[in-house]
Amino acid sequence: MHCMSKTTPPVAQRRPTTFSHHGITVTDDYAWLRDPAYPEVTDTAVLAHLAAENDWFEASMAPQQPLTDQLFTEMRGRIKEADRSVPQKDGQFLYWVEYAAGAEYKTWWRRPIGGGPDELILDETILAEGKEYFRLGALSVSNDGRLLAWAVDDDGSERFTARVKVITSGEVLPDAIPETLSGLVWTSDDSGIVYARVNDQWRTDTVLLHRLGTPAGEDQVLFYEADEGFRVGVGLSASESWLVISTGDHETGEAWLVPAADPTAPQILVRAREAGVEYDVDVYDLNDGSAPVLYIQTNDTHENFRLATASLSAPGEWTTLVEGTQDFYLTGFDLFRDFYVTEGRVRGLDRIEVRYYDDPARIEPIEFPEASFEAGLSDNPEWASTTLRLTYESMISPATVFDYDVAARTLAPLKVQEIPSGYDAELYWTERLEIPARDGTMVPVSVMARKDRAPDSSNPAPSPLYLYGYGAYGTAIGPGFSTGRLSLVDRGMVFAIAHIRGGDDLGRHWYKDGKLDKRTNTFNDFVDVAKGLIDRGLTAPGRIAISGGSAGGELMGAVANSDPGLWGAVVAHVPFVDVLNTMLDETLPLTPGEWPEWGNPVEDKAAFELIRSYSPYDQVRAQTYPPMLVTAGLNDPRVTYWEPAKWVARLRELKTDGNMLLLKTNMGAGHGGKSGRFESLKETAEEFAFILWQLQLSNV
Repeated sequence: MHCMSKTTPPVAQRRPTTFSHHGITVTDDYAWLRDPAYPEVTDTAVLAHLAAENDWFEASMAPQQPLTDQLFTEMRGRIKEADRSVPQKDGQFLYWVEYAAGAEYKTWWRRPIGGGPDELILDETILAEGKEYFRLGALSVSNDGRLLAWAVDDDGSERFTARVKVITSGEVLPDAIPETLSGLVWTSDDSGIVYARVNDQWRTDTVLLHRLGTPAGEDQVLFYEADEGFRVGVGLSASESWLVISTGDHETGEAWLVPAADPTAPQILVRAREAGVEYDVDVYDLNDGSAPVLYIQTNDTHENFRLATASLSAPGEWTTLVEGTQDFYLTGFDLFRDFYVTEGRVRGLDRIEVRYYDDPARIEPIEFPEASFEAGLSDNPEWASTTLRLTYESMISPATVFDYDVAARTLAPLKVQEIPSGYDAELYWTERLEIPARDGTMVPVSVMARKDRAPDSSNPAPSPLYLYGYGAYGTAIGPGFSTGRLSLVDRGMVFAIAHIRGGDDLGRHWYKDGKLDKRTNTFNDFVDVAKGLIDRGLTAPGRIAISGGSAGGELMGAVANSDPGLWGAVVAHVPFVDVLNTMLDETLPLTPGEWPEWGNPVEDKAAFELIRSYSPYDQVRAQTYPPMLVTAGLNDPRVTYWEPAKWVARLRELKTDGNMLLLKTNMGAGHGGKSGRFESLKETAEEFAFILWQLQLSNV
């Protein structure tokens, strides 16, 4: 079946299966790598093959262990081990989190506003003890400050179990709420928790009310979503008077309101779902007898969204407050008692504006010092706040926490990310370039490098370059800071982020131009950015390492197929590479909800043919491929483990080169890889060691 030798890579057995759609027959030699009992994976042949691949990974990377250890030591040295967040006031307490030196996980603390001892409210380290994987999900303190609800996933499957405890005594109540995948929202009287439950297909389709002291099996259903493509969530309005139940897919939304004091009361539908119309709602409610006002962010009249208002008595009749425009892409808004805040992007750069209820013409943008940066609202829990907690960073500026005084319009830095091993921003340069894609579209690229290692007239040799991309789901990849990437940049690599279509970096049209029948723009943009960086003398063919995960892993697979000679190394994390098979399988957790993103090949022949034409697994061919490192998670519900396993098997069968191809499957983790701040860092060190090895920079 496969070779167990550590001197040669494992070869998966070919067991052809065929299927037909739209009169087209497809043969899949490696479909057997999907355990039919999934999400249980017990098939001995499957497990043996994954184990053999892991053995090959370990044996191949063993000579690089000193480099991996060195990189890990460097990266860990840039992390302040004993660290704490800036305390934030919420009600009668200040809240913060801490890391102890050497700890993988956080502790959560608070202190009474009027003075008193620090209280430990949750210790993740204790909760994670003895577990290969640990992730804290929702965490919510009751309105009276007495109880804490929290949720834990301990295997990477993204199915959380919620518990409740008395903070002062530490007593854990008998209540256990399984299968949660949402926030935990307290009712106004703290007698119950409202949450969304995940079903057997890993879809959040039900909102329930759990009354403390009752079995979870008796929880009352408040809302059920029948459309299997939609996902449900629940949250609180800004003034915490209303529960907001939201449902939607990638392009259509709907919301309902119900009083937080009476969650079983009749729900108020804001506006019935309409295909292609997304909206989010919040409620401005002073709780003084005045009529509440709804604030709605929606794309109904402009793809870049507008902000509108409505009354509670006519919630579907929307009056524009902030027009949608091509210049300003509205990405969010937050209501406070005395003002509200809009967040968005102008030409791809973050913009935060303070606005006023009584004077629509008064707009106060918050100014930042650099030309390219990431900035946004942070934790702002209080309705009656007079300051805003913000975060800020750039490619060369470490993360900074600010308080913005709204009345004085001043920024006060509270904390700058500390790098214990030292960091001097003056050693680095950063630039935002624009590179033309093959259709003439200008694609932004964020670049950073060491000033003393960057190509110029005194140092004209092309540099090795690390190019990162994602390009899906309207997710923008901002020009943020990373201590980890310094290990590459300090060795002379240029680091670049390609802001390709499929993300919403430049507005909603940027997202639409990389999805469905325009999906190949994403792949072409990435290739054309690489070629443009070569043309500018920043790098050379075969000197470029590329990396992406999930849908970004699909990108890696597509460009490895189309332009293998450009890349010196490819890293694909939990890559979505078996696109056609996955989009044809309605039983998989994500598939029906993904059709608006990729197309529905079950019903649409054109979608079938397009997806098949770029699906990395289906397009593997007999050619030379660059060195490749692929990762997977056995418990991953988003990109199932067999996608990367099948892809690597087919690459091993067809590729004509002797370049390294490695597959590492985390047998106890999911989509995000290993948990813990240092364990996850080890995986980054492995990735970077692989890249430096393959680019022959391991001695630099």
